[in-house]
Amino acid sequence: MSLTLDTYRLLGRSGLRVSPLALGAATFGTEWGWGAEPDEARKLFDLYVERGGNFIDTADTYTNGSSERLLGEFTRDHRESLVLATKYSTLRRPGDPNSGGSHRKNLFASVESSLRRLNTHYIDVLYLHLWDVTTQVEEVLRGMDDLVRQGKVLYVAVSNIPAWQVSRMQAVADLRGWSPLVALQIEYNLIERTGERDLIPMAREMGLGVIPWSPLAGGVLTGKYGREDLTATDVASDDGTRKSLTVAGGALTERNHAIVDVVKEIATDIGRTPAQVGLAWTLRNPGVTAPIIGARTLTQLEDNLGALEVDFTDAQLERLDEVSAIALGFPHDLLAGERVRTLIRGDRKLESRH
Repeated sequence: MSLTLDTYRLLGRSGLRVSPLALGAATFGTEWGWGAEPDEARKLFDLYVERGGNFIDTADTYTNGSSERLLGEFTRDHRESLVLATKYSTLRRPGDPNSGGSHRKNLFASVESSLRRLNTHYIDVLYLHLWDVTTQVEEVLRGMDDLVRQGKVLYVAVSNIPAWQVSRMQAVADLRGWSPLVALQIEYNLIERTGERDLIPMAREMGLGVIPWSPLAGGVLTGKYGREDLTATDVASDDGTRKSLTVAGGALTERNHAIVDVVKEIATDIGRTPAQVGLAWTLRNPGVTAPIIGARTLTQLEDNLGALEVDFTDAQLERLDEVSAIALGFPHDLLAGERVRTLIRGDRKLESRH
């Protein structure tokens, strides 16, 4: 089924309408050694919005703050019609321990800084970026709720955090009458599917929209890396390039190349690019609301948007699922087994609509 950027979806349990592909702005600025210069970033923003896109994702420390500053300029004439999402918790000032973390002091300081850079009076969706392990959930949730009550934040969400902690947070928010979480950002793609064990089922149960980051696995699913890169020795791990990050992250394995091989074969069969196939697979998961695309050029963005038009046959989906399958582990594999089903239901059949 073909989609468009203005085929909007509800974000979790909220009534907020967002595009099925979010525009990631981590590529806005070149301070990290890669990314788009301001003029190119403006073209990316304009193309996305002209196509009907309204969901834009950034963070307070992306490209050392340039991402938010550029968005502050670009969104000046579109602010009310856009859903701006940003994040807090990563260290803003080296040497200052309280300029990072999930705690209330950093939460309020980060939001005030983001509001200034984004040139706005409110943030549509605020994520806790990375769980710091030490801050109590009540402190985080009460701080977020205070910001909502002040009108500085409209919706709250979390990213990169264990499923048990998210479900606990949602339960606490509901019991206390605080602003509920509406979204969860996780890494999710054909290569990284472990979110299917607990994170995605938990999100569906607790009313959170799943927003996958790195839906192309850092570019691996585009097919631009070959098997010769498995043993690459000519790439410094600290040279600041995307390739060095991918190599250092261990994403170039035989398993992953086998997945890419199937992606490329299917792309050839249907006249699409590998990137479009990888994105479309993630996009069409019923547990996913909107993958984040992080293009650096107009050509890349145009290609990514083409994923909205990709259709798979059942056989193609089966091949993709089979080559990328993971073990769900305990207790999921146990509970899904025929022996346990028989112990619970006997020989009766039960149709699940959940």
